[in-house]
Amino acid sequence: MNKNYEVVKYLYECSNDLRDDGWTTQKRGWLLKKCVEGDMFDVALRIVKIYPRLESGEVLKLLALKPEAFSETKSNKIKRNINSVFSLIGLTFGAYEKESKALQVLKIIWEDIAKRPRNEIDSILRGLDDPVVDSDSSADSQRGKNSHTRHYSSQVMFIATEKGNTTFLAELIRRYPDLICKVNDNNMSIFHIAVKYRHEGIHNLLNQIGSMKDFITTRIDGDGNNMLHLAGMSTTKERLADVSGAALQMQRELLWFKEVSEAVPFYYKEQKNNKGLTPRELFSKEHEELIKEGEKWLKDTASHCMVVATLIATMVFAAAFTIPGGYNQTDGIPVFYRKPIFIAFVVSDAMSLFLSSTSILTFLSILTSRFAARDFVKTLPIKLMLGITTLFLSITAMMISFSVSFFILYNKEMKWVPILLSFTPPKSTRG
Repeated sequence: MNKNYEVVKYLYECSNDLRDDGWTTQKRGWLLKKCVEGDMFDVALRIVKIYPRLESGEVLKLLALKPEAFSETKSNKIKRNINSVFSLIGLTFGAYEKESKALQVLKIIWEDIAKRPRNEIDSILRGLDDPVVDSDSSADSQRGKNSHTRHYSSQVMFIATEKGNTTFLAELIRRYPDLICKVNDNNMSIFHIAVKYRHEGIHNLLNQIGSMKDFITTRIDGDGNNMLHLAGMSTTKERLADVSGAALQMQRELLWFKEVSEAVPFYYKEQKNNKGLTPRELFSKEHEELIKEGEKWLKDTASHCMVVATLIATMVFAAAFTIPGGYNQTDGIPVFYRKPIFIAFVVSDAMSLFLSSTSILTFLSILTSRFAARDFVKTLPIKLMLGITTLFLSITAMMISFSVSFFILYNKEMKWVPILLSFTPPKSTRG
């Protein structure tokens, strides 16, 4: 790809900005689309600065499909964080965010499109070649008679919404606020689509549209579903792939349902759709399998971790009575009890026993839980995190106890032995 990019860039430099003989509008448009498809946005930017109307509708659709092209770079994130810290004390750290090339291409194209007549803008957003006439015109009436399907979808908008292209949508809405009210063929706005596909960034734009929020959140789709019904529907596996474990995926779904619920008027929380289901009932029905998977995943995880915690508790309990150096045969007092490092051994061993026992009890409480849907929000995740944390700390305390015991036994002539054994990681036994 890098080699092809350099070739394209070189050929563009030799083309006199696509003004040489043989460059037609059609060929320029084809090159622009291929540059956008191949993420060669610096070449595409140079083209649209000279020819902003080249295949603008097609380029707009291609940009809608590329949310990653608008994502913030790592360096810009660091600058933004630094700037936010400096702003607390009244200072600034320059421009913390540099626009991506894709966003610059979008701004030039959309600025040109936004100046056109309304019907032409709507036509471009629908993905049509010809402007759409008014709905009360005779041509539209005739078309309605000849077809059972009438396409009112702003296709570009809803493609970007399904992909979670928040920056793309924010730029379009900034110059053309009427897009907020656009709906697809199923009477769903971009915010309904964002809720359905779990795109938090787009949904959060609701808080920035003022009084229009109530108009959007109360809209009902063709199946009688309001926005909260859509939040109750199960999402695709791909949208949950970034969350590990079915239980934590269920937690995310419940938190999303709760967040959308706060944006919806109270009456709509109990409204039934065409199938006679309230949003909560629909959520329970759609997530039955995920609840079962979450229960199984939690039980398996708790069982495996409890085995490890039990082994650690057994070892450190035995170590408490077989201390390094043994006991004095006369009075039964440990031989090294006067040494400060012996206290470190006793404390770390006791901590490991206490933490591993806590981990066992925590995982046991998970195994005996009722696994109701609401328990996946806080109760079960908190127990899981507590069990894993105490297990990890018990392992750490056990390793400290192990290391200290070597220093007690070999602290004179052979100090290299405990140092070597304490800090050398074990080798893998696999061939």
